[in-house]
Amino acid sequence: MTTKMTHDHSAANESRPARRPVDTSRFAHITPSVDGQPPPWIRSVLDQADIRVQGDRPWDLQVHDPRLYGRLLRHGSVGLAEAYIDGWWSCYRIDEMMTRLLRTGVQGHMPALVRLKDACRGLAYRLINFQSDRRAFTVGKVHYDIGNDLFRRMLDESMMYSCAYWAQAQTLADAQQAKIDLICRKLDLRSGQTVLDIGCGWGGLAGHLARHYQVNVVGVTVSKEQQAFARQKLADLPVDIRLADYRSLTGRFDRVVSVGMFEHVGAKNHRIFFETVHRLLADDGLFLLHTIGDEADSAAPEPFINKYIFPNGKVPSRREINNASLGLFRLEDWHNFGPDYDRTLMAWAERIDAAWPVLSGRYDERFQRLWMFYLYSCAAFFRSRQGQLWQQVYSPRTSDLAYRSVR
Repeated sequence: MTTKMTHDHSAANESRPARRPVDTSRFAHITPSVDGQPPPWIRSVLDQADIRVQGDRPWDLQVHDPRLYGRLLRHGSVGLAEAYIDGWWSCYRIDEMMTRLLRTGVQGHMPALVRLKDACRGLAYRLINFQSDRRAFTVGKVHYDIGNDLFRRMLDESMMYSCAYWAQAQTLADAQQAKIDLICRKLDLRSGQTVLDIGCGWGGLAGHLARHYQVNVVGVTVSKEQQAFARQKLADLPVDIRLADYRSLTGRFDRVVSVGMFEHVGAKNHRIFFETVHRLLADDGLFLLHTIGDEADSAAPEPFINKYIFPNGKVPSRREINNASLGLFRLEDWHNFGPDYDRTLMAWAERIDAAWPVLSGRYDERFQRLWMFYLYSCAAFFRSRQGQLWQQVYSPRTSDLAYRSVR
C-alpha cells in the first residue's frame, strides 16, 4: 500500500515556454477568491511588474486568502511559496509572474523585517560552514533521495538533472544528449584515460563517457538512491559509482568533470573544492565545471530554495568562482547558455504535470504545489537573466596545453 509523500525539509533548516502551459490555478480550490487590494508596498511592487490582483491575464495574481499579504511582509519569498502551497493564491502562469517580479528587482524592495532576516542569514553563512563534512550528505537525503520514480517521470531517459543544450535541439532528450556531447568534446577525451565525475547523479554522463569514449570513470554522489540506480544501470561498464564527499577522494585522473554539483559546495568551501580538483587532476589534464551562476553577489542562498529544495548550498557568483580558482588553474573557456535552463525547467514541468496521475498515489497535493513552484520560480530566475548557466574549462597553471574552445 502506498503512502502519500510530503517534502521533508527537517534535515535542512524570453526563452521558449513549454508547449502546453500548466494551469496551476486548479491547485487553489481550498478557499474562494477575495476582494480588496494589497497594502501599499505590495501594490507598488506589483504595479512595477504589471501584475494585477484578481486580473484576467495569465500572469495576474489570484488571491484566495487575504492573510497572504501579511505573510509576504514577514517572510518575503518563503512566505510567497508557503502561501501558494497552502492554497492562498494561484496564477495560471507562475513562471511569467515570477519573471516579471525578478525583472523589477523585487529583492531590493523587500520590507524591513525581511531585509533584517536576510542580513542575519548572510551573517550566519559568513560564520558557519553549512557544507562541512558532517553536512555534506544532507542534500542527498532531503532532495535526491525523495524517490527515483519522481525523477524518472520528470527527466528524460538520460536522467540528467542539469541544464540541457538547446542550440540545435527540439526535444528534451535531444537537448540533453547535445549537452553530454558538448561536454565530451570540450574534455578532448582519449581511449584509456581515467575520468572523475564529481556529482555524477544517476550516472547518465558517466555511462556515456565509458561506453562511447572507452575511458574508465569514477563517479561520486551523496545520494544513496542515485548510487543504487547508477550501479545497477552501469554494471557492465568500467564505471565505479561511490557514495562519497569530494573532499575524501584520492588518486589522479586525466580528466575531471562536475555537472550541477558546485551549487552544493557552499561559499566557504569554494577554494577547498578547487584545491581538491587540482590535487586530483593530472598535470596535463582538463577540468570542466558546469554550474548555475548568479549575476549578483549574495551572502546567503535564496531562502525558499534553501529551506525546501537544496539545503545548505548557494549559487556562486562570477567573483566567487574566479577568486576560488585563481592561482590553481588557467581558465581556458567560459561558456554561458543560461537561457537554455529556462527551457529545460519548463520541459520538466510539463513532464511532471503529465505524469501526476501516476505519481499522486505517493506524493500529495501539497508536495505537487511545492514542486511546481520550485520548477516555475527557477525558470523565472533564468528567463529574467539574473540566473546563468556556466560551463568553464580549466587546465593546471603549469600545463603547456594549447586549448581551443568548443561549441
